[in-house]
Amino acid sequence: MIRSGLDRLYLMCGWVAAGFIVAICTMVSAQVSLNLIDRLAILITGDAIGLAIASYSDFTGFFLSAASFFALAHTFRDGGHIRVSIVLQVLPPAGRRAADILCLTLTAAVAVYFTYYAAALTFDSYSYNDLSSGLVAVPIWIPQLATPLGLVILSIAVIDDLIKVLFGFAPSFSGKGENLLEEIEEPVAWLDGTGNDGKG
Repeated sequence: MIRSGLDRLYLMCGWVAAGFIVAICTMVSAQVSLNLIDRLAILITGDAIGLAIASYSDFTGFFLSAASFFALAHTFRDGGHIRVSIVLQVLPPAGRRAADILCLTLTAAVAVYFTYYAAALTFDSYSYNDLSSGLVAVPIWIPQLATPLGLVILSIAVIDDLIKVLFGFAPSFSGKGENLLEEIEEPVAWLDGTGNDGKG
């Protein structure tokens, strides 16, 4: 149950990130279309209509930031982040497991560290009522909120994988679901999502 809930959380974040990318494409396409209409108006009448989406560059920047941070956990779980595995390839299984534990521990610490300070920055923006500088003054904490939220979920994903590796499973980003410790015959069911005997 916990396993399926976490997997749904990571997938949902991926879809949210995709939604923000679609929003960026839609807004940019709309602004380009309005620019073309203005050019046609200049050619026909000699004067531009002045069509524009107010603060569209600000909003696309906000959407890009949100897409980037919401995509972190899903990309991590899917093995989409760049990994230098040349050393891991020559290590024995026990060495690879130790390296994965070390890397995941450090990554979890860094993710939690950045989550804390991103949340503190967002809270400061809320406390001081900071506004964006564009034509549309947006309370800056609203777009900033995507950063700590995305980092919180990334932290959960990294810690999730760290627990899996500690129990003998391959990390999710390796693309393997097998148990790496021969002595563990019945892994904890929630770690591999079967809900039964930990196999499959």
